[in-house]
Amino acid sequence: MPTKQKKIKRKSSNNKRLPKGPHGGYQVLLIQSVEHLGSQGEVVEVKPGYALNYLVPQGLATVASDHHQRMVEKHKAKLQQLALQRQADLRSRAAEISKQSVTIEAQATEEGHLYGSVGAAEIVAALKKSGVTLAADQVRLEGVLKELGLYTVKFRLSADVEGELKVWVVPAVGAE
Repeated sequence: MPTKQKKIKRKSSNNKRLPKGPHGGYQVLLIQSVEHLGSQGEVVEVKPGYALNYLVPQGLATVASDHHQRMVEKHKAKLQQLALQRQADLRSRAAEISKQSVTIEAQATEEGHLYGSVGAAEIVAALKKSGVTLAADQVRLEGVLKELGLYTVKFRLSADVEGELKVWVVPAVGAE
């Protein structure tokens, strides 16, 4: 007796939910910014495989519906408000750091030339002693400091928050 086989009907729910774009791809709303594709909140058209196999499963994109666009816009507004608050905090921190003056002791010759040099790491260590935390890559030196004296050193906390700080390089105690 021949056995009857049931035909299995496969659901392709994702294909019907994603709207088609004018160029034959799928239109998706980006939940997060995707490099070389677009930023958060944009509606972009991508190839079906890219949308169904990568963007949607990874949570990077969703159906380009009005409801989802409104949700992303609300989220973007909250993120923008948080970013503005963070910038204000960074500006006040930069003002506090700019009030600081750092003294670094170094071995030097009688003419004032240092035997070594003072770089960003030494400046960060001296700031840490006075209770200010700054990363070495945030200190912007045009070159290492090789002589005794007073220097104005720039630092950058973010792309648009910068400041300056005074650095004194003095001879080490007990130096000849």
